[in-house]
Amino acid sequence: MVNWPRQLPELLYPFPMNSGNSSAQIEALFNASLTAAQQPSWPDKVAVASAVAELRSFPPLVFAGECDNLKERVALAAAGAAFWLQGGDCAETFAGATADSIRNRIKTILQMAAVLQYGASLPVIKVGRMAGQFAKPRSNDTETRDGVTLPAYRGDAVNDLEFNEKSRTHDPNRMVKVYNTSAATLNLVRAFTQGGFADIRHVHEWNKGFIKDSKIGPRYEAMAKEIGRALAFTKSAGVDPDGFKTVDFYSSHEALIMEYEKALTRIDSRTGDAYDVSAHFIWIGERTRQLDGAHMDFAAKVKNPIGVKIGPKTTPDEALAIIKKLNPDNEPGRLTFITRMGAGKIREILPTIISAVTKSGAKILWVCDPMHGNTYEAPSGYKTRKFDDVMDEVRGFFEVHKACGTHPGGIHIELTGDDVTECVGGGEEISHEDLATRYETACDPRLNHTQALELAFLVAEMLRDR
Repeated sequence: MVNWPRQLPELLYPFPMNSGNSSAQIEALFNASLTAAQQPSWPDKVAVASAVAELRSFPPLVFAGECDNLKERVALAAAGAAFWLQGGDCAETFAGATADSIRNRIKTILQMAAVLQYGASLPVIKVGRMAGQFAKPRSNDTETRDGVTLPAYRGDAVNDLEFNEKSRTHDPNRMVKVYNTSAATLNLVRAFTQGGFADIRHVHEWNKGFIKDSKIGPRYEAMAKEIGRALAFTKSAGVDPDGFKTVDFYSSHEALIMEYEKALTRIDSRTGDAYDVSAHFIWIGERTRQLDGAHMDFAAKVKNPIGVKIGPKTTPDEALAIIKKLNPDNEPGRLTFITRMGAGKIREILPTIISAVTKSGAKILWVCDPMHGNTYEAPSGYKTRKFDDVMDEVRGFFEVHKACGTHPGGIHIELTGDDVTECVGGGEEISHEDLATRYETACDPRLNHTQALELAFLVAEMLRDR
């Protein structure tokens, strides 16, 4: 059992914000001549400058000490002493940032973490795709409907999902709204996770009105009763630790829009190092991880723990080059590889990459994203994923790591706490015909809360048997 390092309160707020944080100093860190892929086409440069200036004046959303704390936990997971659970919306929306929606996403992740931790006897690092996941890369710059062509929807950080010229125009003022919505979301996240809602002794309460009527409900309730008995035993023995009452919950998003990420970069007064204070953990996607691109340059210059998505076209040499670029000093906890191979390719492609990285001696956290490589279009036209494909990729991830003698360190899931019908299959046996019932995603299909919990039980079994 690992005892997490608890952080002293004074270390959570390490900046003074007005010391050494000039925009010129921060801009000088990054190579302005490099190309940034997948960027908005802002029509008004003056409006961009105004939005960026406003963002630079704002306080941090997260703090350097919290990022360092997360990095320590990533290092433990990379060493096989913990498991990484990252989940949340494909693309957050301003309209979706309600108290109920945020609470249900947190509840889903807490339930998944309880299943994983109880089933595998490993600490679980809880990370939300929340409070910043408002921008999305797109395969095409435009979308055509009924002969009308408009800019593609790139997330609420850039434009609106509604299909008209005004809504689809790229608006830099939306970046300011991203900050404000993220701040409000983090405020609720901190309240829920530090104010008693996340107390493991409420493991039964999390299930009220949630999944009790689903096929997975009785299994969850049986586990909750076992946890309750174990907690009652510890209390009878005179042990009632404060650690049961709260959880550490970290924010993450894809670092996509360079103006936003740079505007929210600050210099830590303790060390003089730069941190992206828009989130604890940021990742670079497959479409923006060019070694000579602006996104990789940015990731190399900030001290947050960093993730990089790697897909089926990734070669061992590319993986090693990414490590050299982002973690040349082999700092534990610094770098996470998030694999998104697809169920049909992971067993074929991942072993050679893991082998090369292992031989290099690099300290990497390996995380499986079983969502993005398994997307297809249903006959009805809805973008969807099969739950069986998602599980097969996770199963392949575990099989490969077992064969390689390495640790399958975590999962990265697009999920919601709502009762949507976006991915087919699972215990509820959602069909292609059911997709239209509650298809609510702004971009990619997500597991609903029941499917997410079902996945957690299956992953817990794999962890226990690894």
